[in-house]
Amino acid sequence: MSRESRAAVARSAGLDRWAIGTIGAFAALAGAAALVVGAGWLGRPRSTRPLADPIALDWLRANQLAAQLVALGVAAVLVGFGVWWALRTVSRQARPDLVLEATGNGLVVTAHAIAEAIRADAESVSGVAEARARVVRVDDVPALRLQLWLRHGTNVRAVWSELDQRVLARAREALGVPAIPTAIRLELGSARRQRVT
Repeated sequence: MSRESRAAVARSAGLDRWAIGTIGAFAALAGAAALVVGAGWLGRPRSTRPLADPIALDWLRANQLAAQLVALGVAAVLVGFGVWWALRTVSRQARPDLVLEATGNGLVVTAHAIAEAIRADAESVSGVAEARARVVRVDDVPALRLQLWLRHGTNVRAVWSELDQRVLARAREALGVPAIPTAIRLELGSARRQRVT
């Protein structure tokens, strides 16, 4: 699967993993540094100093303007990154509607209707108790997300084969593309639990 296809079916997972991994690495390094200093491995006097080292505080007082500018710059970058990440995470992903007639007003089938048709088609596969489908688009490439809840004792290979040969073939035909990047999540053993209200 190409890089574009992976981005289409798993929009922000790569960035989320990278960001969380980076934050975790920095936290682990900070914890390791605190452990090394606190254990006295860098010298007993250093381990008994307060967290706000007097030498560092003296340096900050002597270079107050530079320290403030650096702190403001770092804060602005972090705030900007946080806002961008939050907006990217909560923004709705494009869902491609299907235009059946390009002339005049045209006849448009919504992405929701396409997803419902694919969901109903997937639920007709033997062994599938329930399905959920979503059609999305990234960089003008339509992609499909399928979540299937399988019954106990279902032959997963048979379900996979029928999905590919029948359900996904119809989806490709409906969207008018030779191939459609698809992410399929399987839940084995039971259907999705319904929330009681």
